[in-house]
Amino acid sequence: MLEIADKVHDESRQGEAIAPLQGDTRTYLKKFYIESYGCQMNFNDSEIVASILNKEGFGATRNAEEADLVLLNTCSIREKAEQTVRKRLTEFKKTKRDRPGFLVGVLGCMAERLKAKFLEEEKLVDLVVGPDAYRSLPALIEEAETGQKAINVLLSREETYGDISPVRLNSNGVTAFVSIMRGCNNMCAFCVVPFTRGRERSRDPRSILEEAADLFERGYREVTLLGQNVDSYYFVDEAAGETVTFAMLLEKVAAISPLLRVRFSTSHPKDITDEVLFAIARHENICNYIHLPVQSGSNRILQLMNRTYTREWYMKKVDRIREILPGCGLSTDVITGFCTETEEDHADTLAIMEYAHYDLAYMFAYSERPGTLAARRYQDDVPEAVKKRRLAEVVALHRRHTLESMQQDVGKTFKVLIEGTSKRSENDLFGRNDQNKVVVFPRGNYQKGEYVMVKVEDCTAGTLLGNVVEGH
Repeated sequence: MLEIADKVHDESRQGEAIAPLQGDTRTYLKKFYIESYGCQMNFNDSEIVASILNKEGFGATRNAEEADLVLLNTCSIREKAEQTVRKRLTEFKKTKRDRPGFLVGVLGCMAERLKAKFLEEEKLVDLVVGPDAYRSLPALIEEAETGQKAINVLLSREETYGDISPVRLNSNGVTAFVSIMRGCNNMCAFCVVPFTRGRERSRDPRSILEEAADLFERGYREVTLLGQNVDSYYFVDEAAGETVTFAMLLEKVAAISPLLRVRFSTSHPKDITDEVLFAIARHENICNYIHLPVQSGSNRILQLMNRTYTREWYMKKVDRIREILPGCGLSTDVITGFCTETEEDHADTLAIMEYAHYDLAYMFAYSERPGTLAARRYQDDVPEAVKKRRLAEVVALHRRHTLESMQQDVGKTFKVLIEGTSKRSENDLFGRNDQNKVVVFPRGNYQKGEYVMVKVEDCTAGTLLGNVVEGH
């Protein structure tokens, strides 16, 4: 799987359109169509936007041809995503010519950087809305309907959308994402997020707990707490007279019910604390799985990236995780070919991968993003062919590690939360174990949302295969 650092992308969902709300019998005079690109934070934002539009009398459609309003929720992390969005906007330009009143808008991370290009130069869109301005969408739509170009890309130090319950439009009804914070204060040289999503701010814990409890009541059995850097979650609750840290928030969510699984993403190695690790150890329903992006194994490159830790420090953190949480699943992000990276630096990355033996890794070759510290300070001087060759070596090593990790689980029995029918066969169900590994087993009489104990009989490099153990 070739992936992006810091913001984990699900390739199968890129460009996915939000589906109409199941069981919604209301008649809508206007319809909206949203395509989402990028990380899970963006998909979560699309659900917030859907909630806002629903209240304004817009219904979701998966057919752009019948929509009155088309929105693309964009990502600035990769050049490929930007190219895809521009291509899609060009396709909608023809519809705009043929249908007066048809509106096209760009949401999210590309909004600020490309607003002038999209609005004035290329005349591809009618409205541009940044990640902190979704509440202003109804007013912006009204403005665009009069023929004006509508724009709001202002970043906020307060906005968390904590009071807006996202519409779970593309959900499996079992797992859901809950945003606990927005923005990022880490100025990693390769990353555009601090400039597109603004400074870090944490959401009121009461609204997080209410959302998670509501999901549980509606039959969901797993929540993933989302943030650019969840470990720096910090909320001063003046009403309750307490300060809530991430470790405390984890325990509060876990206390909703032992049947509610809790995951989180993403952790910055410098911020994950022993308190968080001990909280995971104390609660059976907080999953033993940590996404800990390393980015590079070279101290020199880590310093250029402004990651604020060394390889030795990172390795000690891995040791501490394994000490407090034996058997904890570990995943990471790796960038190959960052500015000035040498073969020795690359060898250090391969060595740290050997040390940590990740269960899952998101790997990609560095591509310079406009507006980042790296774009301003460094030259993107590693040849493309070298980047790709190093990436291929990283991917090959990781594939060996994942297969070895899977093989070690053969013969073991795991508690699995059933998420649905296997993509390969209608006769099989699939779910994930505590360590976030996909487990496939025969359907039997089991239902989505149930927990079952599965004994692993076989595996592939990406999936555990087994049978349910009755009465375990």
